[in-house]
Amino acid sequence: MNRVVNIRIPNDLRAELTALSAEKHVPLSSLVRESLREFLAVRRFRRLRGKVLPFAEAQGILTDEDVFKLL
Repeated sequence: MNRVVNIRIPNDLRAELTALSAEKHVPLSSLVRESLREFLAVRRFRRLRGKVLPFAEAQGILTDEDVFKLL
């Protein structure tokens, strides 16, 4: 179920979002939803990374390259 959420944003941010919406031919609400999904995905990734980092470091996995070598 979709719910309406009202937020206040500064005029400059609104203008930038409106311009991007027009450029991409995407409704403003879709652009905001996509942005929120990406923001939340990054937060989830960072939280998970923070939890596994000590275990990875204990295994000598210190860089992205170390991870890709294992894949």
